[in-house]
Amino acid sequence: MIIWMISCVLFVYFTALFFLAQYLHNNSIVDLAWGIGFVLVAVTGYLVMPVKTTVSTVILVLVTIWGLRLFFHLAKRNIGKPEDYRYVNMRKRWGKHWAKLKAYLNVFILQGILLLVVSMPILFVMTSSVNTFYWWNGMGILIWLIGFGYETIGDYQLTKFKKTNDNHGKLLTTGLWSTTRHPNYFGEALSWWGIFLISLNETRNIWGIIGPVTITLLLLFVSGVPLLEKKYKDRPDFIAYAEKTPKFIPFIGKKGL
Repeated sequence: MIIWMISCVLFVYFTALFFLAQYLHNNSIVDLAWGIGFVLVAVTGYLVMPVKTTVSTVILVLVTIWGLRLFFHLAKRNIGKPEDYRYVNMRKRWGKHWAKLKAYLNVFILQGILLLVVSMPILFVMTSSVNTFYWWNGMGILIWLIGFGYETIGDYQLTKFKKTNDNHGKLLTTGLWSTTRHPNYFGEALSWWGIFLISLNETRNIWGIIGPVTITLLLLFVSGVPLLEKKYKDRPDFIAYAEKTPKFIPFIGKKGL
């Protein structure tokens, strides 16, 4: 019942965003929806679950902090700017006749489905009345904090770097960006591994591992890392940077994952 209700909330949410995007002629607003979507999942599940548990409360707080931080960061960066080039290219590929339908299904509905899959640890916790808290749940909080720190500080360092005129056209290779080429994406993935570990207070919740696995694979092979790596792959400065900096996981060798 709770999962069905959360699914309906996400369907209405992404459908409304689709119509707003068509009005604005800007499908890239869906990127802003990502963080808030998880907040909706957590809040909806928490409000309707019959017994509020320690783990569900912790996850509600952490997911809300993570989602709102991501929303405000992207909003500050993207609002008022033209549609992202990725969505412009999609429009060109789709043509005029089917562009809206394909945008609805391939961008908005698909993102809603992926969001629901990544939310698996939240869904298991919000449909449970088990009120136990183990040492590994506490370890999950620590892992979440490290991931959140990596993502937040990485974004801050990049924003600050880009604001300096002398850095125009240059690559950021210092700070957290010296430990991994994508500290923000690594931090996002690690945060969800932390959420999974926090959610693991009964055996059935092990299936929630689908969530962090999905977001890690998406960031590594689909929507995050590959796009930026492809964009910079022919630049001499990026080639030199990649030779000495791990792609994703920090501190595992100059050509590590």
